[in-house]
Amino acid sequence: MSIAITDPASNEAALREAGSEHIFMHASPYRALAKDMGKRILVEGKGCIVKDIDGNEFIDALAGLWLVNVGHGRSEIGDAMAKQASMLAYASSTQATTIPAIQLATHLAEITPGDLGTAFFCSGGSEAVESAIKIARQYHYHNGEPKRQKVIGRRGSYHGATYGAMSVSGTRPNAEPYHSPFMHGVLHASPPYCYRCDFRQTFPACDLLCADQVEQMIQYESPETVAAVIAEPVSASNGIVIPPDGYWKRLREICDKHGVLLITDEVINGFGRTGKMFASEHWDLVGDILTMAKGLSSGYAPIGAVMCRPHVVEAFEGDNKLTHLLTYGGHAAACAAALANIAIIENEGLVENSAKMGEHLLEGLNGLRHHPIVGDVRGLGLIAGVELVKDRETKEKFAESSDEIKHLNDGLQERGLLTRANHIISLSPPLCITKDEVERIVSILDDAIGDLERTFGYA
Repeated sequence: MSIAITDPASNEAALREAGSEHIFMHASPYRALAKDMGKRILVEGKGCIVKDIDGNEFIDALAGLWLVNVGHGRSEIGDAMAKQASMLAYASSTQATTIPAIQLATHLAEITPGDLGTAFFCSGGSEAVESAIKIARQYHYHNGEPKRQKVIGRRGSYHGATYGAMSVSGTRPNAEPYHSPFMHGVLHASPPYCYRCDFRQTFPACDLLCADQVEQMIQYESPETVAAVIAEPVSASNGIVIPPDGYWKRLREICDKHGVLLITDEVINGFGRTGKMFASEHWDLVGDILTMAKGLSSGYAPIGAVMCRPHVVEAFEGDNKLTHLLTYGGHAAACAAALANIAIIENEGLVENSAKMGEHLLEGLNGLRHHPIVGDVRGLGLIAGVELVKDRETKEKFAESSDEIKHLNDGLQERGLLTRANHIISLSPPLCITKDEVERIVSILDDAIGDLERTFGYA
């Protein structure tokens, strides 16, 4: 059945029925669109505001899925894509490249930290992580250390949904019943999660035991078997975990000492999200390999990239080719979208606005600590989290499937806020957000959390 879309509102029921039947929504049960599960049909957006087919408006406080950094409705990005597509949309990266791909790779070399200078293009964050793992393993092989295959991730971190990316993610127990066994040779260290320290220590008295544990793992496994350590500078999925001072310096030193490559996953962190172009800049950190996606095009086109330092790519000279390819890597129209997107970020001062509005957001969120169920508040730039607990002393979490969390999510949407809320309320609005919109987000959270407390007897 074909559905006319000249007047979507008049066809809302038909569209919802067709979507329910023919779209398998991600991370959702079949027919989720037909049920009362908070799934919406969005039809337009401008800046931080999106509108659904019923005419309801929402502040997009998660920037879609951590990525619409320049905001919705930027026609100039679509124009750039259309112009490139009308000339040449695609060229196989195994045979040729295109002008937008060269321009994008060159500019990324200019804006990424340190001497990261060579780009491998792909279609998204999971592919970027998958590619980084393959590059790291082949790097060691070509350098005469074929036993270096193991990768160390961190518990709680998320790096993607492809097999390798899921394997190095510290959230893989959630997928254990469906997808195990995972990739061989993956280990997971403790995260620098000071609010829930695995060692029951406090910083700085802990002396960064979470970083030292990585070295212990390397030594136990034997350094000549370890290829890489992968970690987000700021761990988003683990609850906006911001590492304490000295953590990244220590981890960089450990990797250098043992000849292990450090992969910095900036898929969420990059392109102004933390108040710097890349989160690594907060700690003067330069990974050997850096992954990016999401904010690279602000979601206007599927594109990701892996940036490598000179010593990494030099291992692939001559006959030592990279045994890895992706059909849509370096897609010309997607590269044009990324170039237009980065130009907006730079020309409109969105990195600076992220830092400024992030301070305002964090100040407002700290004002929510008067709520009995608010255990902790964390943020850096325009990525922030409010951690909810049943009891501040025990730090007991709310189950994601609990009535309390369902009530909270329903309440947030009813009040005009789209975000992700489980025991962590995650926030990452578009970087073009205004002070008034920040204050509106905080006000809605204050009201919705208070309603939860009164309804379930936590007040």
